[in-house]
Amino acid sequence: MHYNTSNPDHGMQFDPFKALVVPRPIGWISTLSETGKPNLAPFSFFNALSDRPPILAASIANGKDTLNNILETKECTVCVSNVTQMDSMNMSSASVDTSVNEFNLAELDTVASTYVTPPRVALCPAAFECQLWKSVPLPANEDQGYTTVILSVVGVYIDDKFIKDGRVDTASMQPLARLGYMDYAVINENNMITLNRPSVADDGKTATLDTTPWDGVYR
Repeated sequence: MHYNTSNPDHGMQFDPFKALVVPRPIGWISTLSETGKPNLAPFSFFNALSDRPPILAASIANGKDTLNNILETKECTVCVSNVTQMDSMNMSSASVDTSVNEFNLAELDTVASTYVTPPRVALCPAAFECQLWKSVPLPANEDQGYTTVILSVVGVYIDDKFIKDGRVDTASMQPLARLGYMDYAVINENNMITLNRPSVADDGKTATLDTTPWDGVYR
């Protein structure tokens, strides 16, 4: 099949776009309003843009409390959600009234951040403390518009139990990923693989695959 996104007629029950861009990491974003009211919500239009400096980005539907809070206060905390907090993450996605504290709704404790005001989710395996660098309104259609917030990471928290031999043990963190429709995935040791970058010949014209275990050197 092939369809034009400007006038979609894909003949499917639902738009397949989000089922094709997979897996997507989940940015579990904690914010405070200008009056100090907490808000927590997960977003899957989320990813890292660079590591030097560390930059994250999330696209959030216009009108959402999370977006309003970030634009007003210029900061947020982005937590990593894992399988042990799956139900709490899901509950925090509920489209409840602005007056509701999603930490309470999802029965989650908080821990103070170090460099920004919004707290992180207690017991989350990792979190990024962020300041707003830039916001970019995206093209809108008749149904919904989004704004991308580009976030400078000013602090990183990692639970020490997920650090082994000087590296983050991603498999033991078991982070959640978003798929299409109502589907999610869990990253663990059963579905992780390691691929070395190809070795390039001295003349730069050919390359070979290296199937040996990674030696810990980036090439």
